Amino acid sequence: MLEKFHHNEWGIYFKMNTNFKTIDEYIASQTDEAKMMLQKIREIVVEISPNAEEVISYNMPAFKLCGRVLIYFAGFKNHCSLFPANAGLIAKMVTELKIYTTSKGTIQFEFNKPLPITLIKKIVKIRVKENLEKSKKKK
Repeated sequence: MLEKFHHNEWGIYFKMNTNFKTIDEYIASQTDEAKMMLQKIREIVVEISPNAEEVISYNMPAFKLCGRVLIYFAGFKNHCSLFPANAGLIAKMVTELKIYTTSKGTIQFEFNKPLPITLIKKIVKIRVKENLEKSKKKK
């Protein structure tokens, strides 16, 4: 039996009438293509920042570090997106990101292409450093 999927105003696909409480629930609601990519992104973040807290924010998976969002990620109809929670980072990495569809706050990874693990690791490392620096300034 095919499950009905719905998309929200950002085009994020999920099972109808779902308010996710965990990243596991969110990933389980996705298509098979999205599940693989989302799980890999999750593993990368956990590897680089094992102290980051898994949360759902705006009904999307996210990680927080030092009380601030580190990164969001989500599944869509034809791709998964990474939201670095820092639009300036995407602008600074324009050369490295030129082969991907980007906007001010998101980077899209199409299902028909390999997930750029090295690039995602670099982005997560930069975001960890930014969050730690902001946390130090607060003290």
